[in-house]
Amino acid sequence: MRRLVLLGLLGLGVSGCLIDPAEDDDIDPLEKPLCPELVVEPLSRPSNSATLSTASSALSSTPNASQPMLVRFRKQTGVRSAAALRQREDKVRKLGRLKYHWSSLDTAALSLTSEEQAQLAQDPDVLSITPDRTVHALGVSPRLPVPALLGATSTTGSPTEYTWAVQMTQANKVWDDNNDGVLDTGAPNGSGITVCVIDSGIDPNHAELKAAYAGGRDFVDGDDTPDDKDSSGAWGGGHGTHVAGTILAQLGSGGQVNPNDPSLSPSGMVGLAPGARLLVARVLDERGDGRTSDVIEALSWCRTAGANIVSLSLGSSSSDPAEEEAFQTSWAAGVLAIAASGNGGEIATPESKVYPAAYSTVIAVGAVDADKKHPKFSQGGEHLSLVAPGVNIYSTYPTGRSPFASLEAGGTFYTSGAFDYVPFAEYEGMLVDCGLGVGMRSCPGATCEGFVAYVDRGDITFNEKVRNVRSQGARAVIVGNNNPEDDDTLSFTLGNAATWPPVTAVPTTTVPIIRAQLGNTVRVGIRGGDYSYSTGTSMATPHVSAVAALVWSANSQLTNADVRRILESTAEDLVDSGAPESHEGKDIVFGYGLVQAKAAVDQAIRERK
Repeated sequence: MRRLVLLGLLGLGVSGCLIDPAEDDDIDPLEKPLCPELVVEPLSRPSNSATLSTASSALSSTPNASQPMLVRFRKQTGVRSAAALRQREDKVRKLGRLKYHWSSLDTAALSLTSEEQAQLAQDPDVLSITPDRTVHALGVSPRLPVPALLGATSTTGSPTEYTWAVQMTQANKVWDDNNDGVLDTGAPNGSGITVCVIDSGIDPNHAELKAAYAGGRDFVDGDDTPDDKDSSGAWGGGHGTHVAGTILAQLGSGGQVNPNDPSLSPSGMVGLAPGARLLVARVLDERGDGRTSDVIEALSWCRTAGANIVSLSLGSSSSDPAEEEAFQTSWAAGVLAIAASGNGGEIATPESKVYPAAYSTVIAVGAVDADKKHPKFSQGGEHLSLVAPGVNIYSTYPTGRSPFASLEAGGTFYTSGAFDYVPFAEYEGMLVDCGLGVGMRSCPGATCEGFVAYVDRGDITFNEKVRNVRSQGARAVIVGNNNPEDDDTLSFTLGNAATWPPVTAVPTTTVPIIRAQLGNTVRVGIRGGDYSYSTGTSMATPHVSAVAALVWSANSQLTNADVRRILESTAEDLVDSGAPESHEGKDIVFGYGLVQAKAAVDQAIRERK
């Protein structure tokens, strides 16, 4: 099962290619690969420039070191004339490559050389020139979507789809109070509310999302198809798909689930607000990077397209005045913005902030784990509003792109775990004992025609083991675990992208069974599932966005300020002795506390007029 950890992977990387033995006669013959054509080679990562939007690509390729910048103009006094606005836009067009011009914000996004910046800075009409800063993931021309494109919300599923995070936030108690796996008639489920996810795009054809998806805009590639893909068509990081599923994955519409995990429902999972409508604005590339200007433009697009709520699992460590004004404008228009507090925080540094979460018109969301404890990565501070589940969150992933292991021996399927960086591939062959996989002669009877290598864990890194047995002809590898504490997850990494074969790990309890198959034919494969685990305040944010949708669907008369007040006033207070309260009921670690859907919806219903 794919686990996207936004804090970074702790891998066992081993760099570099093996020396070509044909070019070095000093190498011990016993250390020369038996099968040079199978030596594992590193894979180069594509340039990030390939993922930029058409506009951004044009900016980055201009001469004289042009840089993306935001230019703010002084507020005009009196009535703005169309002629005056055109004159201002003509001015910036002459100096740089214009990307966006927001007349309501007196701001333009464009590319400028240092000389052009200096020239523009002399203009008395210019208030400031600042970088169009990069925003990061925190593991759509404006056009109203056609409601007829929406599929019908699925109302029947199974309580097994209710993840621990759904239950911790009480969402299932709102729309399935009797826990029968069927949406209760008339209960709030997000119906009538539109949530716009500003992120890395989604897989719009995912079984859990396609009924709710109502349209989108891709500000990275400059089109109306906000797929979570790179320019080559390869699927990206899955960040936006994961976020969207947490909000509104459907009951009973599951995709391919990892069969190695018996705790998972065969029907997949369900979001906290399965009746809500989804808009998607893609502003992050497949690496999770984007620009402030695209966030501002996406925010405007979401508002024009009819969004009630915008969910942003992204941010930057510095504020930007144009961006802040954009969120103020959105708030004044009645939109509720919810954003991740950041993954670089400690209680000792509460002053560290991530934006847009730290703006006053945005609800800042931190994370808690399954025990309602504060994970060290989750940033807090005086501005923190709420917390929600954000550790090992199970949600949707681009269809078929979440790897899981498939191991069959003697006609029986065995639980195993896929390593990071392995390919989607399968191989059937004789199982050969390669011991610890140390050296180039560790597999007796090895042949370049292919076999499945069995290696025990220990002594050297997984990376080295697989390189060694691969160079002897192994087309697939099974690693026997030796630490029972790792049996539940079997979450291991090869450290870097390379031409690896399929590699799986088996728990300590299965090792004797697999070793008994030595000399027999076994089948090892890496297949693609539709769900993944992920960690970060990125994962906490959509929980709050979904609960906000439930509250608003329970009482459409509420304003965005009302919804925010209700979410904060009904949150579960989480006591932390080391966190001083900034004021009654609120502290810098948990804000007002853990978001609670049932209590918030009940309050919203009481306030109906």
